Amino acid sequence: MDVTEVLLPGIGLRYEFTNHEGDLVGIVAARTGYFELVVYVGGDPDEARPVVRLDSQEADTVAEILGAPRIAERFADLTKEVPGLVSGQVVVRPRSPFANKPLGRTRARSRTGASIVAIVRGEDVIASPTPDQVLRAGDVLVVIGTDEGIAGVEQIVRG
Repeated sequence: MDVTEVLLPGIGLRYEFTNHEGDLVGIVAARTGYFELVVYVGGDPDEARPVVRLDSQEADTVAEILGAPRIAERFADLTKEVPGLVSGQVVVRPRSPFANKPLGRTRARSRTGASIVAIVRGEDVIASPTPDQVLRAGDVLVVIGTDEGIAGVEQIVRG
């Protein structure tokens, strides 16, 4: 899908794409921190019909809701395209030495070659977690790597 980025001087940025029904859709990211989802009447960018206006927190929430299922789909697709690459899940148990510790302390990637690409915490998904993201008991780590690498991450997290 092609997304066009348009600078709106004094306002922010507008991202535009055509959806599967042929509608020209825009997302205006205003400098004030607000986002507007708009549909253009007849494809004319000067005649936009606002659909919804979101503050930055609301926009993040919508991105998480829309992004969570897509993350799993994309990882599954990626593992199909690259021979030997698989995805797995590792649960952080209450007795794990890394429960309530930053992810970076595991040194999982450097020790196993596998990458922790997301943390599922209840209903929330933390995509691309940073090394300072604190792990909690019950977190499910989404791991990409070889079978051996994923098993290594599980062994590290288990202790």
